Amino acid sequence: MADRVNRPPLRAVIADDQALVRTGFGMILAADGIEVTAEAADGAEAGAAVRRTRPEVVLMDIRMPRMDGIEATRRILGGEGPQETRVIILTTYDLDHYVYAALTAGASGFLLKDVTPEHLVAAVRLVQSGDALLAPTITRRLIERFAHREEARPPALHRDLSGLTPRELEVLRLLATGLSNAELADRLHLSPTTVKTHIGRILSKLDLRDRVQAVVLAYETGLISPGGTAGTD
Repeated sequence: MADRVNRPPLRAVIADDQALVRTGFGMILAADGIEVTAEAADGAEAGAAVRRTRPEVVLMDIRMPRMDGIEATRRILGGEGPQETRVIILTTYDLDHYVYAALTAGASGFLLKDVTPEHLVAAVRLVQSGDALLAPTITRRLIERFAHREEARPPALHRDLSGLTPRELEVLRLLATGLSNAELADRLHLSPTTVKTHIGRILSKLDLRDRVQAVVLAYETGLISPGGTAGTD
């Protein structure tokens, strides 16, 4: 607790076309000491707010006028925003088909709009710390449901993953099947600390923000296919 007091407040931008949603979420975050640096009613405003205030986290609605949350996320995380910014997608429906597109754009997870105040605060702090919001099994279910709808692309295994060691490829493949860190450690007969080290190196080598992006990349490169089977090169 003392450490949190001594650190600068976590900063967030809230992007949603409904003023009541922005106000409500803002009050919840402020009550926990999280500074809301700006609110935005559409994706274009969100991008401008992020460039201006440089928040650690953006709560991003998907369906907004002028520019939707997916395109705004793509631009913010594609270089228009600060490198440390993370995006959490807000959606009304569980497993909304737009969410997959948002995750491939670089979002670190998603929340339903009926989230409890406690869960909202915990999610913002979790993502800001560099972790991913989605549980591994939920990530897999989401990607498997929608990955096959994407236009078929040839695997790019060597181009994208050639810098990984055989062990790191094995960790990434198992990570994409929905295993947690504890399950990975058990399966590979490694310590949880070693597993975390491998995942950290994978993210660093592939220039990924979190394990959600790692799972998406594993599917898109053909390392693993929907259904959990390993791809071939």
